[in-house]
Amino acid sequence: MQRLKKFYLEKVFPEWAAELKNAAPNNNSSKSGTKQNGILSQSSAKHKIRNLHQIPRVEKIVINRGLGADSTNAKTVDASLAELTQISGQKSVVCLARKSVAGFGIREEMPVGMKVTLRGARMYAFLDRLINLAFPRIRDFQGLSPQSFDGYGNYSLGLREQLMFPEVDYESIDKSRGMDISIVTSAQTDAQALDFLKALGMPFAASESSTSASKNRNSKSLACA
Repeated sequence: MQRLKKFYLEKVFPEWAAELKNAAPNNNSSKSGTKQNGILSQSSAKHKIRNLHQIPRVEKIVINRGLGADSTNAKTVDASLAELTQISGQKSVVCLARKSVAGFGIREEMPVGMKVTLRGARMYAFLDRLINLAFPRIRDFQGLSPQSFDGYGNYSLGLREQLMFPEVDYESIDKSRGMDISIVTSAQTDAQALDFLKALGMPFAASESSTSASKNRNSKSLACA
């Protein structure tokens, strides 16, 4: 936990990390306590963070995949489960239907999807591969949408296929299958979570308002020319 806290400080609040590094660890000294209080009193003007424990952190990452029409094929279910396990680095679990729905052709305890919840070292390993390996391999990637937050500081994104992950062998797959990835953070607001994920390296695209404003400026410059 100390290493993770140091990582977040150096990434998000480098000025706090520098002062904590220079502060002498002397619990019996009143000067040390004054120094610590001075560091904690420095708050972000944008997010009003006044305590080190208020710094956002990633709590868990949930990856889920629906089976759709492949739910009746046991071979396809096993292949998809093994593939998701290989991508996440952790054993995935199959989600069964709780009740029968005749309109959708679903029977009770029929496999309808699969999921895996990552925490700790495996969570950070997957996040590192997602940012530095998977996203750059997407064709015509224009960045992630900053509008996909749920209002509580959690971010969700969808992938249409699994070929961007280097763990997947192109010749071993029989069908392109997507997945949904939810990044759960301890941020209090979406703006705080956005800045935090940007500091971690998430490639967010420019906001729609700034994009439209730039388009308007370009159109005006062309009209004047």
